[in-house]
Amino acid sequence: MVKKILTTEKIRRIITRLASQVIEKSGDLSELVLLGIYTRGVTLAYLLAQQIEMLEDVKVSVGAVDVTFYRDDLDRIKTRTPAKTKIPFDLTGKTVVLVDDVLYKGRTIRAALNAVTEYGRPEVIRLLVLVDRGHRELPIHPDFIGKKLSTASQEQVKVYLQETDGRDAVELIE
Repeated sequence: MVKKILTTEKIRRIITRLASQVIEKSGDLSELVLLGIYTRGVTLAYLLAQQIEMLEDVKVSVGAVDVTFYRDDLDRIKTRTPAKTKIPFDLTGKTVVLVDDVLYKGRTIRAALNAVTEYGRPEVIRLLVLVDRGHRELPIHPDFIGKKLSTASQEQVKVYLQETDGRDAVELIE
């Protein structure tokens, strides 16, 4: 059974709210960098950067992180072709906001933290997620949450974004 959790309108409102929260907490926006985690985290990072630019007239740097080779559970997840990490700037001294679509066990974020440290030493790293579904296995907590969603471990949360999927939605699959 599929249950629609977020519509296009709700997702866009959440992105606006999250962008405002990032602005408030970041201080000097010239030092802000958004790093999206493939796949939909990258799309979300670009959407957030556009919203920040609309609100503050400041262009924010955006990068993309592939965590495949940093994962500690490769033997448990299905095989996939790694994407290319694109961080064409030094992260040293920057305020980095890692962006992902769904936070579940925390393993993807742990891997992303390992990947980020290869590109400099940021002043601070924060975590932004569209959906936090709980069930953490690691002590990872997001700084910015679009929607907190109680789920059973056997359920799935699927995020669709217009830019990658042709539609906007968040669905809970039971």
